[in-house]
This record gives sequence, C-alpha cells and structure tokens, in this order.
Amino acid sequence: MIPATATALGISEKQVQAVAALLEDGATIPFIARYRKEATGSLDEVAVARIRDTLHQLKELDDRRQAVLASLEKNGHLTDELKQRVLAADTLTVLEDIYLPFRPKRRTRAVMAREKGLEPLALVLLEQKGTDPQAEALPFVDPEKGVASVDEALAGARDIIAEMTSEDEAARSALRDLFFTKGMVSCRVVMGMEEAGAKFRDYFDWKEPVATVPSHRMLAMRRGEKEGFLVLAIAPEEPDAIAILERLFVKGDTEDAVQVALAVKDSYKRLLSLSMETETRLAAKKKADAEAIRIFAENLRQLLLAPPLGAKRVMGIDPGFRTGCKVVCLDRQGKLLCWDTVYPHFSEGREQAAADRIKSLCDQFEVEAIAVGNGTAGRETEAFVKAVAFSRPVQVVMVNESGASIYSASEVAREEFPDHDLTVRGSVSIARRLMDPLAELVKSDPKSIGVGQYQHDVSPAELKQSLDDVVVSCVNRVGVDLNRASAQLLTYVSGLNAGIAKNILVYREANGPFASREALKAVPRFGPKTFEQSAGFLRIPDAANPLDASAVHPESYAIVEAMAKDLGKQVADIMHQTDLRKQVDLSAYVTGTVGLPTLTDILDELAKPGRDPRQAFESVSFIEGINTIDDVQPGMKLPGIVTNITAFGAFVDIGVHQDGLVHISQMADRFVKSPADIVKVQQRVMVTVLEVDKERKRISLSMKAERPAPTAAREETAGPSPRPDTPGKAKGKKPEKKEKRNIPANSALAEALRKSGLT
Repeated sequence: MIPATATALGISEKQVQAVAALLEDGATIPFIARYRKEATGSLDEVAVARIRDTLHQLKELDDRRQAVLASLEKNGHLTDELKQRVLAADTLTVLEDIYLPFRPKRRTRAVMAREKGLEPLALVLLEQKGTDPQAEALPFVDPEKGVASVDEALAGARDIIAEMTSEDEAARSALRDLFFTKGMVSCRVVMGMEEAGAKFRDYFDWKEPVATVPSHRMLAMRRGEKEGFLVLAIAPEEPDAIAILERLFVKGDTEDAVQVALAVKDSYKRLLSLSMETETRLAAKKKADAEAIRIFAENLRQLLLAPPLGAKRVMGIDPGFRTGCKVVCLDRQGKLLCWDTVYPHFSEGREQAAADRIKSLCDQFEVEAIAVGNGTAGRETEAFVKAVAFSRPVQVVMVNESGASIYSASEVAREEFPDHDLTVRGSVSIARRLMDPLAELVKSDPKSIGVGQYQHDVSPAELKQSLDDVVVSCVNRVGVDLNRASAQLLTYVSGLNAGIAKNILVYREANGPFASREALKAVPRFGPKTFEQSAGFLRIPDAANPLDASAVHPESYAIVEAMAKDLGKQVADIMHQTDLRKQVDLSAYVTGTVGLPTLTDILDELAKPGRDPRQAFESVSFIEGINTIDDVQPGMKLPGIVTNITAFGAFVDIGVHQDGLVHISQMADRFVKSPADIVKVQQRVMVTVLEVDKERKRISLSMKAERPAPTAAREETAGPSPRPDTPGKAKGKKPEKKEKRNIPANSALAEALRKSGLT
C-alpha cells in the first residue's frame, strides 16, 4: 500500500512510510506535522491527513479483494488468470466489474433461461456466423422445460445475451465514461406537488450536464427527491449508449446479428441503464458530498479561528421580547458571577428599570464588554444597551448565537451548570463566544453552528471525520491554557481523550493550577506516550520555566538550554532579545534526529512564545433603524459580517435577523472562481442591497465597487442559511413589482437612509 499511496499523492515512499509508521505508533496528525518534520520531510497537516485517508481507502480495497478471491474460490470460479486480474484491480469499481459475472445471482430472466438449457443457443447466436436463428432454436423447443416455441427459445437466448452484455467489463467501462461525461441530470416536479414543494420550484423543470453540476444543486435536487417533491434522473442520449454496445457486440447485419442487436438494446434499457444511472448518481453524490464537506470544514476552521476578545469581564445577554432578556456576568476566566432577567421591551415603565439594572450590574462587576445574541430581539436589545448611560466605556458586540440553544440543552452544559436552567446556560455561552470562540464552540456539535451547506444530506461518517480533523487542527494550532481549559477543549488536544481530560480537571481541582508541564505526569493515566503527544500543545503562561508557555516541545528543552549556555545567558534572555537569537548558529545543534526544520521552528517560537495565530478582535456596528427585512430597500449600502460561505456565494448578516446572499457573480468586478477567494467567515464587509423578496425572506446583496442596477432573480437568490438552493431563473416567471413605501421624514428608517447616503 505504501508504493500505491506514494504514487497516488505524488510524494516519496519514504515520506509515506514515515507517516504510516508514526500513525501506527499512535501519533496524531498535529503532532506529526509540528514535531516530526525531519521524519516526514516537513509534510503539513493536510498532506499527513491525505496519507492517512489514502492508506485507509487502499486497506478497504485490499479487504474487498480478499473477500472476492475467497468467494471465487469457494464457488469454483477462481483461475490463475482471474486471480491476477483481481490482484491487479486498482479501484473498487474495476474489482466489482471483474467479480460481477461470478457474483451469486438471484433468479433473473437469464438464470431461468439457463435452467431451460438455452445457454448453448445464446452462445451460437453471439458468434454471429450467419446462421439461421429459427433453425438453431428449433432443437431447444421443449414444453416440458418450459420452452413452448421457437420464439420463446430465442427470447430466452436473448435474455442470456443481455445479461452477458450487462456484465461485460469493457461494456460497463465504456458506458460508465459516457454517463459521467455526457450524462444529463434532469429534474421535474411530482404531479400534484407543485404547491407543497414550492421551495424547490426552480427545479420543477431543470436539466444540466452531470459532469458540471455544482455540489449544492446536486444535493438540493436529491433532497427534493427524498422529500417526495421531485423526480430525478441521470442518463445520456439513449442512441449514443446503444451505439457503444452495438460496436462492441454486433458484428454485422445477418439474422443472428439482428438477434444480438435486439438483446443488446434490451440489455441497455432493462439492465445497464439502471445500473449505470445508480453508479453515476452515487459518484455525483460522492463528489457533491466531498465539495460540501470541504466548504463546511473551511468555514468551520475560519469560525473557530475567529479573533477572540480575550480575558475580559463580560456580560452576556440572550435577547427576548415577551420573556425578557436573560443576563449573566462573567469574570475574566469565564466564571459565572451573576444572572438575572430584564424586560427592556415589555413596557415603557420597565425599560428604565432594565437600563438601571444593566448599569448597576456593569458597575458592580466592572464589566468591560457586553455580548448580545443576534437572535430574536437582538438588534432591539443592542440598541437598548447602547443607550444605557454607563459609568465607564463598555464595548457592545453582537454575537452569532447559532447552536447556543442546542449547547444549553446538552449533557455538557448540564454538567457545567447543573443548578441553572437553559436560559442561563445560553447566555453564558453567548458571552464566552465573545471572549474565545474556539474554547466555547468546541462544546457544540459543529453541525449546529450554522456554517455548513447541506450538512444533513452528506455522508455522516465522512463529515464527522473532516470536522473532527478541523477542530483538532484549530485547537492544537492555537494551543490550550492548561489551567483554564474546559474538559471539552482538552479532549481535542493531541494525544488526549475524554477520560484523560476529565482526570486533568480532577487533578487541577484537587491540587491547584499546574506549575509546570512536568507536573502532568502525576495525572492518572497520563503516560509517556500521552505526554509526548500532548505536552507541546498545552501551555502554562505563568510557569517558572518560560518554555512551558511556548510551543517548544519538552523533548527540545535541552536544545534551547544549550543555546542559552553557549551564549552565556538564560533561556528567558534569548526569548526577550532579538540580537541574541541572531547569534544562534542552528547548524551547531543538528543531530541525528533533530534537523534544521525543527530548529528553525524553535527559534521562531522563542521570538513569539505561545503566540496566538488568530487576528486581533474587531467588532462591526450595524446601521441603526435597519432592524427587520421590512426596513431593507434596494440600493442601500450596509455594513455586515460574513456568516457562511457556500459554493455559490456568501451569506452576510446585515442585522435584520435574515442573512442576505452575495451571489458569486456579485462578489467582485472580476471573475471569481470561488467565494472563499474573496471572503472569510466572520469577515467585515460593506454590501449593497439588490433585491428584497419578503415572501421568500430573501435578500440579494452585492459587494461590487459600483452599485449594480436591480436585476431579475439570478442563479441562487438570497435566503436563510442553510436553505434549499435555487439554480436559476424560474421559467416564465415575471419580475415582481417592488412595494412602494411612504417613509415619514422623522422616522428612524429615514434617518438611517440619510446616514447611508441614500436620501
């Protein structure tokens, strides 16, 4: 498997062998990529993951190969030539094509024809030597065997030829190529489901090549089919497919050749077309899954690595109208200090009481920032909080609360706050998301935090593997404060699991903060292998040994100490003085196991020990007075924040509880291959409103420099995220007339329009 993996990935066998050995020994991907560069030739996490996945795929192929060989031998089909073909098969598809003629069959028409003794007739006809089919069939007429006439004998022979055609390796390969390259995806509405399936109306009469269908459209059509609103089919032109089979099996225009041509046509219509469509659908689904998972994983990475506010005293507010706003206050370590409920939107009398309570809590707990959830009543609550007369400057930030309600009802939340209800837990999560998105979001299922695309339609196992890889990568890239981390965060650290993470917390609670990495060895079940894999990613900011706060692995401490000794200085001196680091000759510390890649990393880390790779926090302020979709009008220029990126564009929160869509065609004044090339999740952007569809709750936006003229519905019109995608302009649909609104001159909306330069 090593040579095959190396060939498939275009890297050396030595590198593959090194990674395979490390994985077999229990090493994690972050550890291999960070601390074993000499062994792997400095392969990054992506390359190491690809090696892991390819080795797994090849193992699955080899396991299936052995099962096929065992079946062939058991049923007496295995020959030396067949065995060599099976061993040479380099994909599951080729292997299954080889095995298909020998696979145990149910009672097909061909099987029943063979039972009637008609196989010799089929073989004679297949030779196409110009024989008379009627004369050849006559001896096979035997009412006792169920063959009452010559026509029945010929029909049975054609059934056998049809099945032989459908199982022919060359025929399947040629048709497979035709389906993949020339096949068309066609979609239509189920009769009578037009109204119930309105959300899929753009697919009611749709057709495009399967080779180029985007992942989001493939998954949307499959969802519509699954829900019973659409009929989906994939096929090339039938004459093209039959022509391929005729070239392979029909040798002329004699009467026996005519019988073969009839069998071949029947084979395609009855057997091969269905088989190839199934294969093509599965291949298209797999391709769509891979793209959707890739987009989801990249969005999740960007969200997890979003800039943190940091260790601040934060108030968290989960907004609500009738039920009030749930308020919590946290200290700089995220510990819950106080909780309450205020009613700023209930009545005029209660609004002042709510403002007084918010101010009092901010004074009492010296609150430095307020995190307001962006759900129902979010904008109204933000405006209310900003109007409070605080005694000192307090930063007010809208926080994406997607998934907070799911977290608050989870076992994790119940363990963390057993004495508090869902509302308190949700408010705490909102506040902590502002302080450190990564540390808080790892407590939630990634599928619940609103950055996926059709995540419920893709392979669950592949999605989980990809998202787990992303979370592990982000956690270990940032590093974890050993004395502040939650059990959930520690679980994602290289080499740790839920049990060891819990042991760390129990030990920390009983013995106080860890004073050094070395103290980890006293934690139950924290053995040498666990220490090797995890220590470099666990940080102790105030440790006596400054290296304990860095990404330098303990196995390399002696190297740094040798550098300091050779300079006649302390380790801390090298970390604080640039001129000292410049004096270090790395070549003097190269050994048989430690080379320049690791030494360079060490020196870089000494320059910025324990540095956080995330960017500095920056908040976005929405325009006042634009609070609901009713306030949004074409032509407005509004600030927003990217909440989700898909294959067809980016969703942007403009502060109206309804994300708008910047279609890929509206992202720049040039061709854009991928939205991810232009924007990132949580990026601040300025957008122009193109259209507002209140009925479908969709807002179309543009990021182009010049304001484009309003247009009819383009490819994917704006809508909630995630949502069923719409592929194109609805056929026969006329542009809807815009509702003309009379705006009072002294209204909040009029003021907002003036501020945005539109009036």
